[in-house]
Amino acid sequence: MKQNSVVSLKDINFKYSNEVILNNISLDIYDKEFITLLGPSGCGKTTTLRIIAGFETPQSGEVYFEGDKVNDVPPHKRSVNTVFQKYALFPHLNVYDNVAFGLKLKKMPKSEIEKTVKHMLAVVDLKGYEKRPVRSLSGGQQQRVAIARALVCDPKVVLLDEPLGALDLKLRKDMQIELKQLQQKTQKTFVYVTHDQEEALTMSDRVCVMNNGVIAQVGTPEDIYNEPANAFVADFIGEANIINGIMLEDCKVRLLGVDLDCVDKGFEKNQPVDVVIRPEDVEVTAPDQAKLNGVVENVIFKGVHFEISVKCNNCLWLIHSTVAQKVGDTIGMRIDPYNIHIMEKMFLNPTNDIITDVYYSDKENNTTTILLEGVEVTIPDAYFEEGKKIKIVLPPEALYIAGDGVGHLDEVYIESVIWKGEHNEIILESDERKWIMQSDIDEQVATYVPLCFDFGKAEISEV
Repeated sequence: MKQNSVVSLKDINFKYSNEVILNNISLDIYDKEFITLLGPSGCGKTTTLRIIAGFETPQSGEVYFEGDKVNDVPPHKRSVNTVFQKYALFPHLNVYDNVAFGLKLKKMPKSEIEKTVKHMLAVVDLKGYEKRPVRSLSGGQQQRVAIARALVCDPKVVLLDEPLGALDLKLRKDMQIELKQLQQKTQKTFVYVTHDQEEALTMSDRVCVMNNGVIAQVGTPEDIYNEPANAFVADFIGEANIINGIMLEDCKVRLLGVDLDCVDKGFEKNQPVDVVIRPEDVEVTAPDQAKLNGVVENVIFKGVHFEISVKCNNCLWLIHSTVAQKVGDTIGMRIDPYNIHIMEKMFLNPTNDIITDVYYSDKENNTTTILLEGVEVTIPDAYFEEGKKIKIVLPPEALYIAGDGVGHLDEVYIESVIWKGEHNEIILESDERKWIMQSDIDEQVATYVPLCFDFGKAEISEV
């Protein structure tokens, strides 16, 4: 059945101080749905919300509301209201006056305001709180006041920017259920922003996963968890074992030197792929009953299951099992073909290849200098004549982040960091290209770092 689109974003681009925040995103938001914009800090989710609200204007692209273009429509004329993380309540007003504020601005009759406010307070379970000062309320109660104030003017769309962020863990879990029930009761479209995957999976009809200014995947919580579009989504949504593999042929993948059956098709023969296996999908068996064997390194009791760390072929796996294992034991790891998810790599080239002209050479010191993104970079122990064209192949382990803050390339952006069982696979973006790197250090996504190259690990040849 075709759904009615309330808000449509078409080819939205947004920059701030020459930094790309949103990169050509498109998204349809449907009537009466609860959709969550999910992603790490700096991915563009709050900017997307502010563009829908009218607080920001994209440099290019169109924003439609029920089919009408609203790029130039100011926030107060859009049928949307926003609930902020800090609620933005008026501390000098009581609960009733906070909720009634928007209706008074509309010059609604006093009797109608009273009737509407009391009804809305009943909807959010605050009946009888009308005269309470908002400063005397708990965090959860203040949040309900903020939601009532957003709903009382009967907007078509309610925007919620991490509204549970200031609450303690137990109250946040309670409010997740209450928010979803409230959305179903009022039949409003809720657009919710969070970096908390549990909130997104608990409340949403659909989840829009964002990363580095683009939309990585949109789907139901079940789709996002069970069929992630790429390694970033798999890593960000729940826990996962993400391992480098080779697709040998349809329904056959090589993983850690072992050939396993799977159900995925359509990849090139011997294509490098990312293999995603959820911890709960690994069955612990006797070693002779599985192709993959590993040694138990750690066991933690989590209440409903044991969290088991297993070293298999120098790769650390995470397994969830209801049966405890002993540290040091060798176990079998059996995986049903339907639980092996194959996906294309986010970075298709497994190396960092550079083809460039020799800018300067020093035969006496056996060095060659190239221009890399406008910066002079000297390669030691390699001499090529000036004007020659050379090819440099840098494997991921030849890249590193400068500890002293000085690199061959400064201000390189960390786009993603994904643990691959043996190391972190890091994708970085400079002014002209993307780079792939391996590291044992947990680098912070959406930060800028100085990038260095170890040319001793590179293959350099004349083209």
